[in-house]
Amino acid sequence: MQLTSRSAPHWRTPDTIPVVMRQVIYALVPAIIATYWFFGIGILINIIVAVATALLTEFVALTMRGRPVRLYLTDYSAVVTAILIAMCLPPLTAWWITATGAVFAIAVAKHMYGGLGYNVFNPAMAGYAAILISFPDALSHWQVPGIGDLDYAIPDSFTTLMFALTGQLPEGLSIDAISRATPLDTVQTELGMMRTMDEIATNPLFGDFGGRGWEWIANFLAIGGIWLLVRGIIRWQVPVAMLMTLAGLASIGYIVDSARFPGPGFHLLSGGAMLCAFFIATDPVSGAATNKGRLIFGAGIGALTYL
Repeated sequence: MQLTSRSAPHWRTPDTIPVVMRQVIYALVPAIIATYWFFGIGILINIIVAVATALLTEFVALTMRGRPVRLYLTDYSAVVTAILIAMCLPPLTAWWITATGAVFAIAVAKHMYGGLGYNVFNPAMAGYAAILISFPDALSHWQVPGIGDLDYAIPDSFTTLMFALTGQLPEGLSIDAISRATPLDTVQTELGMMRTMDEIATNPLFGDFGGRGWEWIANFLAIGGIWLLVRGIIRWQVPVAMLMTLAGLASIGYIVDSARFPGPGFHLLSGGAMLCAFFIATDPVSGAATNKGRLIFGAGIGALTYL
């Protein structure tokens, strides 16, 4: 085969890695603001700790591997990984727990497999798994959203900062006094107590479809995800297949027994379904590479999420 080489100038694709990663960060900003609005400064502290640790780990790994530090350190891939880890953690998280996830994500899940483009697992989720195994209790420190008519103790910014730095709360204040079960945990627990979904839905923590505050964050994640679809940053197959499978299975359960099974809106808007569908499952390296494969991959994630 004879290949013809044309002379310059050549077209250059605008979708470089830094450009793509910046678009992902921009798409996450509305959900980050919403999380700050409902849960306070903790999300910002988590992001700062995770990003700083991820960049430092990236620098050390690149130096040890003899790779161009400036080139890879400024591609924003480590920043995206760090933000995704931070968004999966409760606002009340000690800094060393967040840092552990970031270090594992960058050093082990990314660089031990050869760096960006060679990772077998999604680095952010590998970092989250490391936290889940090492500090399972820390992941239960979710507080209730800061909505005025909820009669719960809401930690202020100073308390949150002190807990992030020291892992301790002010004297006389316990973690049980300011942390509550998430909407998903609440449903699971109260169904086990033989309560019906209609009874559970009267809990003031629940909104129109899912958890109050949580459903707004999910909406903003969906808006950011749609932005990425419009920009051509991600493909539609994975998020559509995942969300449709999750909603479809939830609808079947709801139709069979609405007293025991929440409706599809609850499953889509109460947890991390939107974050997973648009920002995690769409990882181009660790996900499927063909359109048919993406549909199967997304449907499998949706089914596992529901189960």
